Amino acid sequence: MPNDAAVLAAGWHQGKESAFVYAIVRCGGRQEKASVDDVLIVDKLAGEVGSTVTLPALLIVDDGKVVSDKAELGGYEITAEILGPAVGPKIHMIHYKNKTGYRRRQGHRQKYTQVKVTGIGTGKASASARKKG
Repeated sequence: MPNDAAVLAAGWHQGKESAFVYAIVRCGGRQEKASVDDVLIVDKLAGEVGSTVTLPALLIVDDGKVVSDKAELGGYEITAEILGPAVGPKIHMIHYKNKTGYRRRQGHRQKYTQVKVTGIGTGKASASARKKG
């Protein structure tokens, strides 16, 4: 069995392998439910493929214990790895005015980034897991 810091960084509670940890994170003005090894599609982030980003937590659920206090959430860290860019569906817009010959077509395709959640835990546990790995 891995050490306790690695267990916390991997999203599992200490001593119990059946307990699951997840977090509600804010990314791009929206809230996403994230657990370890989840792949999320979020608004475009600045960063290289393979680099890590830290997502702000709004809520942590750890084996039935719910943490939503800002002071306690400051001790938690959700880390994610950037997998690559993604794009949304094409949206077509047509502007038309009657009897004037005014017609405009425009399209839009939103840019997204795929991220994989690599760790949920306290800042110390996540940092020690990164040093060993």
